[in-house]
Amino acid sequence: MNFLRGVMGGQSAGPQHTEAETIQKLCDRVASSTLLDDRRNAVRALKSLSKKYRLEVGIQAMEHLIHVLQTDCSDSEIIGYALDTLYNIISNDEEEEVEENSTRQNEDLGSQFTEIFIKQQENVTLLLSLLEEFDFHVRWPGVKLLTSLLKQLGPQVQQIILVSPMGVSRLMDLLADSREVIRNDGVLLLQALTRSNGAIQKIVAFENAFERLLDIITEEGNSDGGIVVEDCLILLQNLLKNNNSNQNFFKEGSYIQRMKPWFEVGDENSGWSAQKVTNLHLMLQLVRVLVSPNNPPGATSSCQKAMFQCGLLQQLCTILMATGVPADILTETINTVSEVIRGCQVNQDYFASVNAPSNPPRPAIVVLLMSMVNERQPFVLRCAVLYCFQCFLYKNQKGQGEIVATLLPSTIDATGNSVSAGQLLCGGLFSTDSLSNWCAAVALAHALQENATQKEQLLRVQLATSIGNPPVSLLQQCTNILSQGSKIQTRVGLLMLLCTWLSNCPIAVTHFLHNSANVPFLTGQIAENLGEEEQLVQGLCALLLGISIYFNDNSLESYMKDKLKQLIEKRIGKENFIEKLGFISKHELYSRASQKPQPNFPSPEYMIFDHEFTKLVKELEGVITKAIYKSSEEDKKEEEVKKTLEQFDSIVTHYKNMIQEQDLQLEELKQQISTLKCQNEQLQTAVTQQVSQIQQHKDQYNLLKIQLGKENQHQGSHSDGAQMNGIQPEEIGRLREEIEELKSNQELLQSQLAEKDSLIENLKSSQPSPGTNEQSSATDSARESEQIAELKQELATLKSQLNSQSVEITKLQTEKQELLQKTEALTQSVPVPGESETVVATRTTDVEGRLSALLQETKELKNEIKALSEERTAIKEQLDSSNSTIAILQNEKNKLEVDITDSKKEQDDLLVLLADQDQKIFSLKNKLKELGHPVEEEDELESGDQDDEDDEDEDDGKEQGHI
Repeated sequence: MNFLRGVMGGQSAGPQHTEAETIQKLCDRVASSTLLDDRRNAVRALKSLSKKYRLEVGIQAMEHLIHVLQTDCSDSEIIGYALDTLYNIISNDEEEEVEENSTRQNEDLGSQFTEIFIKQQENVTLLLSLLEEFDFHVRWPGVKLLTSLLKQLGPQVQQIILVSPMGVSRLMDLLADSREVIRNDGVLLLQALTRSNGAIQKIVAFENAFERLLDIITEEGNSDGGIVVEDCLILLQNLLKNNNSNQNFFKEGSYIQRMKPWFEVGDENSGWSAQKVTNLHLMLQLVRVLVSPNNPPGATSSCQKAMFQCGLLQQLCTILMATGVPADILTETINTVSEVIRGCQVNQDYFASVNAPSNPPRPAIVVLLMSMVNERQPFVLRCAVLYCFQCFLYKNQKGQGEIVATLLPSTIDATGNSVSAGQLLCGGLFSTDSLSNWCAAVALAHALQENATQKEQLLRVQLATSIGNPPVSLLQQCTNILSQGSKIQTRVGLLMLLCTWLSNCPIAVTHFLHNSANVPFLTGQIAENLGEEEQLVQGLCALLLGISIYFNDNSLESYMKDKLKQLIEKRIGKENFIEKLGFISKHELYSRASQKPQPNFPSPEYMIFDHEFTKLVKELEGVITKAIYKSSEEDKKEEEVKKTLEQFDSIVTHYKNMIQEQDLQLEELKQQISTLKCQNEQLQTAVTQQVSQIQQHKDQYNLLKIQLGKENQHQGSHSDGAQMNGIQPEEIGRLREEIEELKSNQELLQSQLAEKDSLIENLKSSQPSPGTNEQSSATDSARESEQIAELKQELATLKSQLNSQSVEITKLQTEKQELLQKTEALTQSVPVPGESETVVATRTTDVEGRLSALLQETKELKNEIKALSEERTAIKEQLDSSNSTIAILQNEKNKLEVDITDSKKEQDDLLVLLADQDQKIFSLKNKLKELGHPVEEEDELESGDQDDEDDEDEDDGKEQGHI
């Protein structure tokens, strides 16, 4: 602020003293007045003075105006006046119109006032909050003020807005404003906001900016719209240029498809206004932003494919071949088509199929090449056509082969009715226009780029120079023109073509060296001391000679590698040769051409280097320098290494092919697996549907059976016609009940068998183990005998039940036979005489229907009887297995009984021995008494012996009970 006061004080032609006092009084009123009307009138007066007395109003009133924005935000009128006043102070628009010759200090007033305003970041935040106000008198001046701030100090204001909560989102709401003035100024504001700030660009894009901007462009009439469309397109370029994230979002959001209507320009008589040309130019540039060679290859490729799929490329080709298109639009369309097809095989194939609407139709490539070699065409148009041809051949070996094929003798049209691309290139290569020579040479070099096959094919091209002379090869003709001393541009173009042709192609090197005049010409050019203009030609000649050495296969004895090196050392000198070779990369136009693939030159004189050729120079300059200084032994070692590497490469290539084949087989197998899975799922769904249908049919069948039974009962109560030749419905019901009983009996038998099986398993598990005492074994054997008896009884019961069941099954079979006989008799029955034919037919139909029902039921009975017989067989097998188990248990029981008998015998023997022993003891005691020997505790011993005897007697009794 002090600086601005100093600036004002130093001005010789300042405002009148009375005006300064007036501004001071108005500022005092704004600061001190308590009435809102007084403050509003004072701010309005400051607004009227701010354009003419910008400096003084800015110095004295800015703080007061900011204070008004903070305190009087409820009154939209005073806020609008304050915003307008700040805009007049900060903006340079009026100053540029009125005072074009003002001093630099006055020109910097806008940036200085902006710096003062944004020094307090709260001021910008306050301004963003005011933009939420819907009132026109607040929002519109607020938008203009923020736009002016961004124009003055864009990066600083962008950073403040970026860190403000919801700062960018508030500004995005301006695009949805129904008032076109605010919406259009909002677009300008976003232009300034998104300039060179990737973070804000991403936020704006994800706030649905693409959708809103495209809607505005559509509403305004696409390319026929006004300046609003232009502003929207500039904003879209800001969002997409050099922003891979937004480009990917734009593609994935299917917004590329919405660009196609932009290029539907209508008929040629509709007119091309200046605004329409500007809009269409920006639209084409927007397409180029998405497919720029500077973008990541994957993103560019996906955008190119999307443009072909949605028809955008086809629409561009329509403009390309249309008539009445302005030159600058046509040039930009050619550049756009070039980058849409560059490196994309599908798009390149489509472009090759495009024909111009002529009679007869000609390929678009031929029509474009005619413009390129025509010196009357504009320079920028010829550069665009060359770029288009380069992009068509970029990584397109198929297209390269088609171009070279038009030069071969077998494909040239003998009638001369049509002109091919190859003929146009040869015509331009040897014309008198140096620019056509250069363009044709570069175009032909791109047809050979990284394609050894086409380099060899081009060696077959023969040219007829004049009548009566034999034809010469294209390679020889190029060297002939070089030796004739043509213009520098022509010679540079031919040398670039020859260098591209001979690199990585030993056969072409051999053909070149076969002409004995070529090497002396090159060495003579390199050895001479020429001016600065010729230094570039000398460098290119050195490069061509170096390529002839590096890619030489030593097939010509007179021009082997060693001999050429010796020639260079004698005639030129190695250091001099390397110095001349370095002239290429040191040229001022070399670095310009190496930056971008597009040949963009201000004038024809600057058209010297091609972008792809600069890559070749960068690749070969170092290896040629090494090759010149290498000895013959090192060359031999290098050749051996090369051969070894080639062998390894062949092996690697073989394995790569095998891996590719295996990958293909894996893919096929995966596809087969997926197909089989789909078929399996389909079959499973079909089976599920069939199962559900079968269940529905079963339910319908049961329902029909019930209905048929009811009808039979109803008819049986009124007449005897339902008996059907003696067959009663009650018999069918009885048979069904019997079948149900048989089923229940079968289930009962199965449950009983299961119980017996479990019982047998328990018996097996409870078998006595060896070493048990005799008492427990006797008890178990008694229990087993009881269980065996019960099993025998149950087996007898089961056999009787099986017999009764077999009798019932036999009875059912006989009843079935009777039913069959009755149905056969029913079919052979004769109608009763005296009835009418109608009644007979009705009864016959009724009888046939019932007969079919009976046959169906009979069939079901057969199935049920068959099932019962199978179940009976299974039950018999189970009984047999039970009998065998019982027999095994019986054998084990017999063994146990034998063991028990043996143990009883042993016990009896022991008892006898004990009794004998007791008798002997008793007799011995008596003898001792008789002899007078005292026997102590005789009573106790006797009582103890008695107890022992009693215990033994009790044990014997128990054992006998168990036995």
